[in-house]
Amino acid sequence: MTARAIWKASLEFDGVRVPVKLYAAVEERGVQFRLLHAKDGVPVRQRLVDRSSQEEVAPEDAQRGLELEPGLFVVMRPREIAAAAPKPSRAIEVTRFVPATAIDSSWYERPYFLGPDASAADYGALLRALGETNLCGIARWTLRGRRYFGALEARDSHLALIALRPAQEHVAAMSLPEPDKSIRAGERELAGQLVAALAGPFDPALLRDEYRERVLALVAAKSKGRPFKTRTEVMPRSAGDLQRALRQSLRATRQKRRAAA
Repeated sequence: MTARAIWKASLEFDGVRVPVKLYAAVEERGVQFRLLHAKDGVPVRQRLVDRSSQEEVAPEDAQRGLELEPGLFVVMRPREIAAAAPKPSRAIEVTRFVPATAIDSSWYERPYFLGPDASAADYGALLRALGETNLCGIARWTLRGRRYFGALEARDSHLALIALRPAQEHVAAMSLPEPDKSIRAGERELAGQLVAALAGPFDPALLRDEYRERVLALVAAKSKGRPFKTRTEVMPRSAGDLQRALRQSLRATRQKRRAAA
C-alpha cells in the first residue's frame, strides 16, 4: 500500500530545525461488526439514557464529568477542558539523546515513520548520525489536542518515531513477583534444545490474524449463499511435569520441521 503523510512538522533540538512528514507505520484492519435490528436488518444507533429514569437524554443536555468516588462527579465545562488541553504546535521537540538500549519495548505504544520535507540533506545527516552512534532521541509533540512522547530512531533508510506510554501508565517488571529460580539441569538443557529447535529468521508472514481471515471467509460464503465450516482449535492437553512437557514439545517441533523440509 502507498504511504500517505498524516501530519507535517519539524524536528527541533539545540537550534536545529528539520522539516519532516509523519506517516503511520501500522494500519488497523480488525473486524468491525455493526449492530443490526434483528427484525429488518437495519443498522441501529446508540442513544444516551438516564440510568435512574431510563429516559433518553439529548446530546446537548449531556455534560462531561470525572468520578472522584462512587456517585461523586466533578463537572467539566467545554471551555475548562479546552483550557487544559496542550497548545497546538508543529514542533517535534527532541529533549535529549540516550542509548537505543535504554528504552524497553514495554514503553512502546504506536510506531510512526518520519520522511523528509524540503530538507533531505539535513534529514539524511540526522538519520546517519543516529545510526552510527546507536542513540535515539527522546521527543515530545502535540497532535490533535493530545500530548505525545516518543523515541526517535534510525530504522533502515528512514527515521522512526515510536510513541511511548506516559510514565503513569508503565508497569515496571521489577514490581512483579520473583520467578522460581530452582531449575534442574535436565529442565534447563531441554528448554535450551527447544529454543534452538525453534530458532530461525523473523518471518512477518507468520503474524497472520487467523480470526479475521476466518470471519471474512465466512462472510464471503454467506453473501453468496454457500455453507462454510470453521475449524475448532483443540487445546493441547497438559503433559504433567515440566521435563515431560518439554520433551513432547521438542518432539512435535522436530516433526513439524521435518514435514516442512
